[in-house]
Amino acid sequence: MANFKPEGRFTLRASDYLKLDSNVLTGGGTDETALLQEMLDQALVWGALTLIMDGAALVSGLTIHSNTTIRCENQSCGFYLKDGSNRSILQTAVQDWRTIQTENISLLGGSWNINCEHQERTDGTPEQWNNMDDPEAAWENAGHVLMGMRFVGVRNMELRGVRLIDQRVFGMMFGNWEHVVMEDIAIELPHNYYAQNQDGVHFFGPGRDLAIRNIRGCSGDDLLALAPDELDGVSSITDVTIDGVYLENADQGIRLLSRNKGTLDRVYIRNVYGTYKSCGFFINPWFGKGAGEQEGNYGAITIENVDLRPTEHKYAAYSTPFLFRLGGRMKSLTLRNIRVSDSVDARPLVEVSHIYGHWSLTGSVVDIGCLTIDGLEVVNRTGTTDPTDYITVDGKVDHLILRNVLIDRTGNPAPDRLLVIRENAQVGRLGMSSVYTTGIAEGLSDPYNRVEKLSGGGSGR
Repeated sequence: MANFKPEGRFTLRASDYLKLDSNVLTGGGTDETALLQEMLDQALVWGALTLIMDGAALVSGLTIHSNTTIRCENQSCGFYLKDGSNRSILQTAVQDWRTIQTENISLLGGSWNINCEHQERTDGTPEQWNNMDDPEAAWENAGHVLMGMRFVGVRNMELRGVRLIDQRVFGMMFGNWEHVVMEDIAIELPHNYYAQNQDGVHFFGPGRDLAIRNIRGCSGDDLLALAPDELDGVSSITDVTIDGVYLENADQGIRLLSRNKGTLDRVYIRNVYGTYKSCGFFINPWFGKGAGEQEGNYGAITIENVDLRPTEHKYAAYSTPFLFRLGGRMKSLTLRNIRVSDSVDARPLVEVSHIYGHWSLTGSVVDIGCLTIDGLEVVNRTGTTDPTDYITVDGKVDHLILRNVLIDRTGNPAPDRLLVIRENAQVGRLGMSSVYTTGIAEGLSDPYNRVEKLSGGGSGR
């Protein structure tokens, strides 16, 4: 047991006790896990701890307690996960999915390298992601999958200036949390595999009061996922603000997943930009027939200021590409100020569909109270020449409002359709106004007469 002498009451400086001869990008050096864990455990002795990392340490996995701050002096300081550790580089000491037992954690600055190429997906336990109707089994399984950081049962947590590198499965996973702030987060994925669930940050419920500001990076699945009841079918996530998401050729962007009784409500997302491959926004239960007849439970969601550019379609084996795909039971969704420029393909921009993911999972629920698309600008003068259906509806929408639309295909005309109402649709009231198009074939296509009442004005071609 080391004899620690704090700076002030609760502060330890890493270089006073550790060799710090590793590198956050290349690893190597001395395994400092045991002594670092002793330092973190001082929070239990003193009641609080600030650990100052002024270098890089090789570790095989650490646990963190309440009232702990880890502050890295710069991004060359931090931690590198030792080859074959097959566990989280950092996790809460108590992993409780029912009761919050950890409070007041701050991670400030620095780099955390998960060393993807030299880790397995689990700690040796076979994966069983299909335990969707057995919460205890699902929680147990989640504990064996390699999450880069794992925070379960936590309150009052802040992450600022944190750089996460090379996640093996999820980069960060939260479960049973409240009052979380994340700001200036970077997620770097130099080894992006195929279909390995390399999410950036994944939030399971229950959870409330989340604020994210300025997050950037790449992911082999969703960069951000809010999935309240994905594991237990009943937990909720509410009160979320996300402002500033920069995708750096991420496979998928943002997933909002509610599959059953748990609610995803009062979610506000704005300023999403950059490049992505297959899926921009997944907003549906994902699990369809064969997975418990999931229906979803969404409250009020607003997403605005989106300018995402597709680069390719990576996951053709399980889905067609899209910017937004919507499904499940949803009270209100507002999409505002969506911009697309010279797209590389003819993917739909907003797709309301009973097909949640793979086209074989058909016949799932779509029941949306109010869908508002306010501000859509598409300029395609040099992009794809394939005909595009920009907005498609193939489910029940009580109120569909489409306004302030500009479609410009000058010099690159195609038989595009702005709004297509498909055979399985049921639209109670459709309002269209201030719609201006150039070089497309149709503003509204409703061959099956699925719109009960249409109103609008101020449109032109």
